[in-house]
Amino acid sequence: MATRTRRPERRQEPLSAQRIVSAAVELLDTVGESGLTFRALAEHLATGPGAIYWHVTGKTELLAAATDAVVAAAVADGDTDATPQDTIRALALGVFDAIDAHPWAGAQLARNSWQPPMLRVLERIGREVRALEVPRPAQFTAVSALMSYILGVAGQNAANTQTLQPGTDRTAFLDAVAATWAELDPDEYAFTRTIAGQLREHDDRVEFLAGIDLILTGITGITGITARR
Repeated sequence: MATRTRRPERRQEPLSAQRIVSAAVELLDTVGESGLTFRALAEHLATGPGAIYWHVTGKTELLAAATDAVVAAAVADGDTDATPQDTIRALALGVFDAIDAHPWAGAQLARNSWQPPMLRVLERIGREVRALEVPRPAQFTAVSALMSYILGVAGQNAANTQTLQPGTDRTAFLDAVAATWAELDPDEYAFTRTIAGQLREHDDRVEFLAGIDLILTGITGITGITARR
């Protein structure tokens, strides 16, 4: 009787902090923050919770690391020949798209201000604001305005998306809201009625970048304003 050759077992990738964080991001994207438990993560990684605790002390640290990974990818160095304005636009859109794809990251950024993920965004934007030759006393204000706009709008966009029922058609939803706005009292909501059509047709990313351009226009005017004082 012939002896069967035993097939060698597939070697499993060693458990590492990077692999744990990547798995956490996957879980957060599928089941949300409430579904991220060390038991679920252990099952996802086919390991025991104890092995995870060797690399991560708890859920708070894990959420921070997952958020940092998402933000780091969003603000990675890009075109080194781009102007400061174009670099800021690219950074802003990168953060916007990252929070749109990972809504939980937006909540983490709002909840843990000035932690490493936020500092990454702050540093990258600050360098570009400085490259615009904004006077030093105005740099903090300029960067704060950009940070508040980027994180606020990106977070609100993600929150709006999450409030929609699964399978909701965005165009049909906006049509319904626009129709409601158009029927508002003309004396109490004179302005809101006039933009109902734009609400129906607007593109979130385009409007987001238009807002960035408005802020950049103000920032690039700071040097001239300061010089005349």
